[in-house]
Amino acid sequence: MTTEILEIDRIDRKLLAALQADSSLSQRALADKVGLSQNACWRRLQRLQAEGVILGQRAELDLARLGLDLVVMVMIKTPHHSKDWADRFKAHVERLPGVVDLYRIGGEWDYLIKVVTRGIAGYDRFYQNLVDGFDLSVVTGHFVMEEMISAKPVVLT
Repeated sequence: MTTEILEIDRIDRKLLAALQADSSLSQRALADKVGLSQNACWRRLQRLQAEGVILGQRAELDLARLGLDLVVMVMIKTPHHSKDWADRFKAHVERLPGVVDLYRIGGEWDYLIKVVTRGIAGYDRFYQNLVDGFDLSVVTGHFVMEEMISAKPVVLT
């Protein structure tokens, strides 16, 4: 799997940094922030979206205020490493409520899943559904005590 690296200039980097900081900026405010006309800003945004650099926009939510008060990093080891098995596992995990992120990782563990749920009972339901029908050697949950840095913007130098 190769991804072509897109060359971007100083203005593109400023645009992307501004969007990472606040994607709700109006096009006019964004153009003013980076020193472009509104039309030039719009054209650059369209190009960055068409090139697959800007993948979408999301709202940041206070999940605890919505009752989703437990974040668990679930580490998984499995004896299966074929692409077919990984594709089936991904589809299974994708359907489970509470899954925020899924990574196939290197090293001692095979997969990392970030789960957001309501308390330990919510995690237990997730766990039971996760292991149902899949041969997993080890599943362990690391419970987040405090979110110290989250969704930090990437510095584009």
